Order: sequence, then C-alpha cells, then structure tokens
Amino acid sequence: MKVYDLVIMGAGAAGFAAAIKASELTDGRLSILMVSAGKLGGTCVNVGCIPSKYLIEAAKQYHLSRTALFDGVSPRKADLDFRKLMNALRSFVESMRREKYENVLGSYGNVELVEGWATFTSGQGIKIASEDTAREIRFRKALIAVGSRPSKPSIKGVDEVGYYTTDSVWGLDSLPDRTLLIGGGAVGLEIGQALQRLGSQVTLVEVLDRILPNIEPEISRMLAALLEEEGMKIVTKGRVVELSRRGEQGCATVVTGEGLKTVEFDAMLLATGRTPNTDSLNLEDAGVATDGRGYVKVDETMCTTNPYIYAAGDCVSKKWMLETLSAREGVVAAANIVSEGSARMDYTAVPAVVFTEPQVGTVGMTEREVVEKFGACSCRVVGLEHVARARMTDAKGLAKIVVKPGTGEVLGVHVLSPYAAEYVTEAALYVRHGKTIADIIDTIHVFPTYAEAVKLCAQAFLRPLTRMSCCVE
Repeated sequence: MKVYDLVIMGAGAAGFAAAIKASELTDGRLSILMVSAGKLGGTCVNVGCIPSKYLIEAAKQYHLSRTALFDGVSPRKADLDFRKLMNALRSFVESMRREKYENVLGSYGNVELVEGWATFTSGQGIKIASEDTAREIRFRKALIAVGSRPSKPSIKGVDEVGYYTTDSVWGLDSLPDRTLLIGGGAVGLEIGQALQRLGSQVTLVEVLDRILPNIEPEISRMLAALLEEEGMKIVTKGRVVELSRRGEQGCATVVTGEGLKTVEFDAMLLATGRTPNTDSLNLEDAGVATDGRGYVKVDETMCTTNPYIYAAGDCVSKKWMLETLSAREGVVAAANIVSEGSARMDYTAVPAVVFTEPQVGTVGMTEREVVEKFGACSCRVVGLEHVARARMTDAKGLAKIVVKPGTGEVLGVHVLSPYAAEYVTEAALYVRHGKTIADIIDTIHVFPTYAEAVKLCAQAFLRPLTRMSCCVE
C-alpha cells in the first residue's frame, strides 16, 4: 500500500495554499496527494468570489450608465444582453481556473492530483473511489480541506418549485423578471443587488430583524435603506413557510410580523448559509471530532483531535467564510505539518467585505463584542457627508471605530462606503498591531479619498468635525 507524506482532501483555496506552502518549505521533497471530487479551485474561483464580483461589476457599470451623478453629464442608457454577459462571466471563470489553479498545480512535480471521493479508513488511511475504481492508501499527515455546499432550508414545496443556490445561479441564461431571494447574508445581498440593478425585481426575505445580522446595526440599517432606494423589496422578520408553482410563476407564503404575505416570483435564489462537506468522510473512524453542525474541530495550529490530521477552509467553523482566510489556514496547517506546531492561527484582525454598493468593510470586534468582553465601549460613527470625496458623488455611508475603554487601542473598524474593499486592509493593520486612535491620526492620508473616512472617524474622538477644515491633521 502506497504511503504519502501528505494527503490533501480538497482542491480549493485551503488545499492549494497548503500544497504550495508544504512544497516550498521542503524544497519539493514532500510527496503530496491531492484528492478532488470537483473542479480545481473550489468555491471561490468557480462559484464564489470570481463570478460574483464579475456580475457585480457588470451590474454597476450598467447602473451607472443609467444614472446621472453630475450636472451637465447626461446618462446614456446601456443595452443589456444577459445571455452574452453570463457567457462572458463563465469564460472568465474558466480562464482564471486554468491560469491560477490548473497551470499552477502542473508546476509542482511533487504534487499528484487524483479525481475521486476520499473517505477515512483509519487514523492514517483513506480510500479513494472514482466512478470505476477504488484504492486505499496511507499517509503520514493529512489535511481536510473539503469546503462546503449551500444549505437548503426545510420549506414545504421547495423541491417542487425549483430553485437556484449561490453555487448554481451562474448557470442563468435569462434574467428573471422577479426574483425571490431567501436570506439576507453577504452573498445573497451581493447577487440580489446585481440582479436588481440589471432589471429583475428582487424581493428579499430574512428571518431575523435585519440584514447582515453580524455587522454593526448602523451599517445594516443604512445599507437596507439604500438597497430599498434602488428598488429592492426587503422583508425582515419574515419566514417562508410554503412554496408553490402556478404554471411558470412561483408563489411564496411568508409569515411576517404583520401577518401572511404572498410573494410571486419567476426565479428563486436560496442564500441561507452553507454546510460543511464532512458528512461522507467517515471522520469517526479517523478519530476526528466535529461540532453539532458538522464542522471539524481544530486547535490554533489547525490540528484536529487526531494529531496526524489537520483541517482548514470552509469545513472549519469561523465567523467568516473567506477565500483569504481559508488560504491562511492552509498555510498555517502546512507549516505545522512540516515543522510540528510552530505556527498559530490568529483571527483577531481578519478583514471582510460585502461587495454591495456601497461596500461593507469590517475588521476586528463590534461594539457589542467589546461591551460583552470589557463591560464598556468607546466608539464614534462618522457619516460620509463629512468626506469630501464622497460628497462629489453624493455617496452615502459611514465609518465606525471601536476602541478599548481607557486606552484608545483600536479593536474594530467598520465602514459602509464605496471602495471599502480597497482600504479596509489599512484598518486591519491598526487592529492587528494594537495601534491607537493617535496612530491613525498621525498617519497622513491622501486627500480627497474615501479612505479618509477612517481618519476623520478617529479625529471625531478628539473634536467635533464641524470645527475642522479639510487640512487639519
């Protein structure tokens, strides 16, 4: 029976990052087997970050072509060929997968790729099954990086009506006149706004009292209002209890605080979270523990309850499911697989972005989390009306900084702003390195930029912004 130094189950961000890091640390001497049951690259490049941001950017350009932002500049309404757009999107995804995953993997001679389904047979053994063959191998170390899949809510009639998930929606060739979106999280909001901007009437139903429930409430409420201004219908504290179809038209019965509501739709998108792909791995025989939802339990080194097996990526429970975070976990796991536990995973300063327009950028602790930990919180909120760059296009949004009481240490930065994704990493550096409000103020910022919102918010701890000129440091 063949023995590999490292078996990686999964070929997404975490798996690739681990394979590359382990290869680099050992100068390519480590024998690595990568087992994949899906397309190389996993969620991000195939059905996540890449296609969603492509659609979002296309929808933004279409929206801007029909929107007058400046006096004297008249919009010229663009034409939309949705099928052509989606074909271009799929071609772009294929090119990115080929360039960033298929070609990259081919450059590592010590990494062998096998297509199939892997299950554990013991604490250091797996069986790999494909459509027509099966074989067993042993490993010195293994990494579980099998990712996740969209969750399906238990709603009467959901299978009969038919639906798209955040994985399958990229197969759309025609734009629905009316879209029912179930779920008010990040991915659903991104796709929902894009479809709304392209011309579909989107109705969003969220079971909780606000969209983005893990985000600061000021940001959540303002974003909801801005989405509604663009025409999206948002129903919070709503629960879809039954689905039916009348010919080509779907019908949803929604329980709300005001009673029953009927929503008619032509297509339905389920964006109700994700489920780890761990249920078929036979983890019990491998001595690998999971939590109640099926996520693999790991320590700060990414090691599981079996010292020979590590885990990383979306199959590990955390606040955010991010490609960047999965890759970092894969790197940490690989470093520990090679050097026996010298690297640690740090989740305190992970920047995350919701790519709506405006974008939500967040890093560190929220006000509620700080209050729960320290019993008090010092924070400031500044609207984008104080930011010169934002006023040029009448952009709406805000910045919020949360600091440790009595010290001024920055514990969290949260923004709702155009291009938030381009400057939230600046805030991550402040949080990661324990910087203070004074450090933000002492850092010269380019003027006029949206990023100035972070500095203005820091200055709001010291003085009213109405008593500041643009050039005050």
